[in-house]
Amino acid sequence: MSKPIPTVIFAALFAFGVVLITTPDALAQDAKLSSGDTSWVLTATALVLFMTLPGLALFYGGLVHAKNLLSVLMQCFSVACLISILWFVVVYSLAFGDGGAANEWIGGVDKAFLFGVGVGSLFGTIPESAFFMFQMTFAIITPTLIVGAYVERIKFSAVMVFSGVWVILVYGPVCHWIWGGGWLADLGVKDFAGGLVVHVTAGISALVIAKMLGGRRGFPREITPPHHPGLTMIGAAMLWVGWFGFNAGSAVAADGSAGMAMVVTHISAATASLVWMCIEWIKHGKPSLVGIVTGMVAGLATITPGAGFVGPAGALVFGIVAGFVCYWCVGFIKQKIRIDDSLDVFAVHGVGGAVGILLTSFFGTEALGGMGLGEGMTMLKQLGVQVLGIAVVALWSLVISWILIKIIRVTIGLRVHEEEEIEGLDITSHGERIHSS
Repeated sequence: MSKPIPTVIFAALFAFGVVLITTPDALAQDAKLSSGDTSWVLTATALVLFMTLPGLALFYGGLVHAKNLLSVLMQCFSVACLISILWFVVVYSLAFGDGGAANEWIGGVDKAFLFGVGVGSLFGTIPESAFFMFQMTFAIITPTLIVGAYVERIKFSAVMVFSGVWVILVYGPVCHWIWGGGWLADLGVKDFAGGLVVHVTAGISALVIAKMLGGRRGFPREITPPHHPGLTMIGAAMLWVGWFGFNAGSAVAADGSAGMAMVVTHISAATASLVWMCIEWIKHGKPSLVGIVTGMVAGLATITPGAGFVGPAGALVFGIVAGFVCYWCVGFIKQKIRIDDSLDVFAVHGVGGAVGILLTSFFGTEALGGMGLGEGMTMLKQLGVQVLGIAVVALWSLVISWILIKIIRVTIGLRVHEEEEIEGLDITSHGERIHSS
């Protein structure tokens, strides 16, 4: 009967030792973890990936010739896979790691291969692994947006090299400057979900590569309409749904900020859709399906930087401005300056994101229904910071993209041969067709 007593004493001492070892750090971390916030961020992560695959892929796929549909799907899917690995290997660390003395400009490599990020690692109230995955989906969709600028005429090898190096040299640093505690964040730049980090970087780079690559055969007079507007609408609907994860998920919490971000995202998208539709209806006599869904994307891109800062009335203005400005830019880029940004990446995403960054300076103020600017910030001061942010990010994206494309052109080559373009990239680049013969 006496034998179990030492066992009980030993067990009690062991348990007490475990408590001593795990307190206070581990228990304090557990106290900070929010299951509600974690659940929402995990859901938002899935929604953002849904935007890219299949949303953006189908949206773009319906806009090209049937002979190039599979090539567009292949480009979107392959870029998503490539960026996922690069994000794990080094880009997450460059964006959100500790850069030491150089931290204002770039993160370090302390988080490369997720070194030091374990099950118990937290980012605020969520596991850092969840934050890593959420931010990965942003890194995935940004170079995938650029696909729309060069469809139907680019080498697949050039797509892979450009996307991989671009995410390291452009996306990683810009993400760190704004979201990773870099110098633009210190200045007070407001970009809730990626007006600069995602849309301006992608839009400017898209314009550069479209200009250097040259237009599709027959551009601009002989370009035929999209081969499958219905497919485009299906992809656009997936984008709309996924964008709730994009914007509301950027609150990184299941709270009022996330709820309001979802509200303003929807209002801006619906408003811009109707504005675009009405412009087409008045100008051409018929509203088009491709037009209304393009307006939707413009409204989503424009509200993205202000989603957590503006109110519903501001979102209505964002949508109206997005519809008019982005519609005008589509025609200006293709008809006036003759750059074949094939699926309007710059006009819709680049311009939309920049316009949203500027409008946030005004509609982020409490006087216009917003959540308020930072301490010591006036409307004009905020506008100055936002303009600086646009200028710096645009210049960085332009210069790095130009250099990268120059290198690709003289090494592996940029554009397919004319015969391949005529036959279509599905069969010449990937050996497949939509329908078997």
